[in-house]
Amino acid sequence: MSRLRIYNDSDGSRCLTSHHDHDAIAHQLHAVGVRFERWETAHPIAPGAEPEAVIAAYRNDIDRLMANEGYTTVDVISIHPQHPDRAALRRKFLEEHTHSEDEVRFFVAGAGQFTLHIDDKVYEILCEAGDLIGVPDGTRHWFDMSEAPSFVAIRLFTNPEGWVATFTGDDIAGRFPRMQAM
Repeated sequence: MSRLRIYNDSDGSRCLTSHHDHDAIAHQLHAVGVRFERWETAHPIAPGAEPEAVIAAYRNDIDRLMANEGYTTVDVISIHPQHPDRAALRRKFLEEHTHSEDEVRFFVAGAGQFTLHIDDKVYEILCEAGDLIGVPDGTRHWFDMSEAPSFVAIRLFTNPEGWVATFTGDDIAGRFPRMQAM
């Protein structure tokens, strides 16, 4: 079940509010400019699936997003608990960073946790299969996939180079809860 927890950015030990209802999550995130939608995952995909198979299964959704939103590049991140580079990949995303374009992810299997640092609040969003999240460009955030990652996400970009991050150097991510293995 998808989840949103909101904290003061000065205290990662005390959650101010928590939501499990998708509409409530979408409402809270919309108020800070974050897109959060529930989409159908009509094609069974397992973590570790080949990117080509994932793109083929969701080609209609991808094409619609690319046409409607102007994305030019798509890729897939598909990680299973035995992935040989799982620890290095986790570390890569765990530090607070920004992007010069929106970060758009459609989770087609498993789960991952986006944590957004907006003004004086931290928004921790557990995304699961069927969740589409759009983090606006310039938003400070980090992503966790747990020590035993298990997810498949389609990533869409306007930058042909794909995922390009600017790290803030702030150690805030280490002061907030990490994603627990599902």
